[in-house]
Amino acid sequence: MANLRLALAQFDFPVGAIAANTERVRSLLRQARDTHHADVIAFPELTLCGYPPEDLLLRPAVLAACANALPALAAEARGIAAYVGHPHSLGEVYNAASLLRDGEVALTVHKQALPNYAVFDEKRYFRPGHESYVCEIRGVQVGLLICEDIWEIEPAAKAVANGAELLLVINASPFDTEKSAQREELLIRRARENNVAIAYLNLVGGQDDLLFDGGSLLVDADGTISARAATFEDVLLIADYDSVTRRFSAPHWPHDIDASRTARVYAALVRGTRDYIEKNNFPGVLLGLSGGIDSALTVAIAVDAIGAERVSAVMLPTRYTSQLSLDEAAAQARTLAVDYQVLSIEPSFQAFLQTLAPVFADRALDTTEENLQARCRGVMLMALSNKFGRMLLSTGNKSEMAVGYATIYGDMCGGYAPLKDVYKTEVFALARWRNAQADGKREIAGTTCWVISPVVIDRPPSAELRDNQTDQDSLPAYDVLDAILERFVEGEQSQAEIIAAGYDEAMVRRIARLVLINEYKRRQSAPGPRISRRAFGRDRRYPISSGWR
Repeated sequence: MANLRLALAQFDFPVGAIAANTERVRSLLRQARDTHHADVIAFPELTLCGYPPEDLLLRPAVLAACANALPALAAEARGIAAYVGHPHSLGEVYNAASLLRDGEVALTVHKQALPNYAVFDEKRYFRPGHESYVCEIRGVQVGLLICEDIWEIEPAAKAVANGAELLLVINASPFDTEKSAQREELLIRRARENNVAIAYLNLVGGQDDLLFDGGSLLVDADGTISARAATFEDVLLIADYDSVTRRFSAPHWPHDIDASRTARVYAALVRGTRDYIEKNNFPGVLLGLSGGIDSALTVAIAVDAIGAERVSAVMLPTRYTSQLSLDEAAAQARTLAVDYQVLSIEPSFQAFLQTLAPVFADRALDTTEENLQARCRGVMLMALSNKFGRMLLSTGNKSEMAVGYATIYGDMCGGYAPLKDVYKTEVFALARWRNAQADGKREIAGTTCWVISPVVIDRPPSAELRDNQTDQDSLPAYDVLDAILERFVEGEQSQAEIIAAGYDEAMVRRIARLVLINEYKRRQSAPGPRISRRAFGRDRRYPISSGWR
C-alpha cells in the first residue's frame, strides 16, 4: 500500500512578476516539505510568468527569465517533488510544467490541448504537446496534465493507459458564474470513465478583467467529490491519497461558508477590485457617490477590498440632485467611514452653458445638456485622481453599458469598473446580500445604519440630469431589459427568437439596435471583472463599424 501526501498551492502568481513568483514557489515548497511533510507540491499553470502572459511571451527576456528560474528551484526540491508551470522555449514555445526533484528538472511536460475560444488565445503563442507523461512518486503512478488537457478525452485516457492511477492537473481556469458546476461535472465524468483519482489545482486572483477563483477539487476514482477548496482565497491545501482505495482524505480544507451564486459574485468583485488596485500600485481609489444603487454598491466593494482609509467618495451635485440623494450619500459615507467631500458642479455646468449659448441659441434643450453635467463630473473626478493619485472607479453596470446608457468622457471615466459585467437586476441582489451579512447593519451613535441603505435599494433608479427623471423614462423596467439583454448578449439569440419568446417586438428591436450602435462606447470603457461567459471585451468582440442589424 502506498500513501501520498499532496500539497496544492492555490495562490496568485501575478503576470510578469517572475522573481516574486519564483520566491513564492521556493517558500511554499519549503513549507509543504518542512511543515506538512508533503511528498509532492503542485503549482498552477504558468506559475513562473503568471497567466495569461499574453504578448510578454513574445519577449525573449521573459522566456529566458523563466528558464533561468527552474534550476534554482530544482535545487530546492530535495525531499519533495514539485510540479511547476512555466513557458518552455525550444525554438517554438510550449505551455509547459516541470517536475522538479532530487535537485534536478526530472521531467517537462507540454500542454496538449490549447484552448482558443472565449477568453483564451493560446494558439497565438504556443505549440501543442503530444504525450501524457506518468511518473512514480512515493510508489504512486501520477499522470501529469495541464488545464485544458483534462477537458479533452484523450490526454487523461493516454495517461491511464501509461499506468496512471492518479491525475495531477494544474490549471488557470477563469471564473464565471457557471464554471464551478461545469468543472465538477467534467471531473466526475473523467474520473469514472478512467477509474482514476484526480487532484485539480486552480489559480486564484484577479488579472485585469479576468478572475481566477481557485476552488480546487479532489475527486476519488469512483467520481465522488472528496473535497472542495474555498474560492478566491490564497491557501496551501494538504491532502492524503490512498492508492488502495484510490480515495483522498482532506479534513482540514477551508471551504466556502456561503456557496450561493450571489456570494461568489460578490467575492469575485471584491477580489478583482483589490488585485487590480494592488497590482497596479494605486495608493487608493475614489469614486462619485451619487446616492444611487450603483455607486452605493461600488463603494461597499471598494471598502471591502482595500479598507475604508484608502477610499474617497465625492458627491457632485447640481440643481437636479435631490435632497434624498445628498442625505443618503452622506449617510453611507459616515457608515463606511470613508473620506467624503461635496463639490458642486453647478458653477462649471453654468460656465459651459454660457460659453455654448451663442452656438446653441436656436436649439432646444436635449441630452447634450444632460451629458454636460456628467462630463463636468468626469473632469472633477479625474482632477482629484490626478492630484491625489487615487484611481477613479467607474460605477456603471452591464445593463447601462449594453445599451449605451452612459456618457462617454463623463460617468464612463475611470480606471476600473467593478460592476461592468453585472446586470442591474444583479446589482440589487448583491446590495441586499451585502446588507444581510453580519456587518451589513451597524449601530452608529444609537442609530441603525446599513452598508447600503434600503432607501437607496428601493428608490427608482435615476441619473438625476433633469427634473423628475428616472431610468425608466427611456428604458424598459430592468427585469425586462436584462432578460432581453441576456438572450441577445449571452444567448446570441436573434431578434426574431426573442420576439417569439413573448417580448414586445418594438422593444426588442430598439434594445438590439442600442446594443449594436454602442460598441464604440464599450471599446473606450474601463476594464472590469469578468463574471459571465459573454463579458464585453475578451468574450464579445463585435466590430464597431458594421452593417449587420
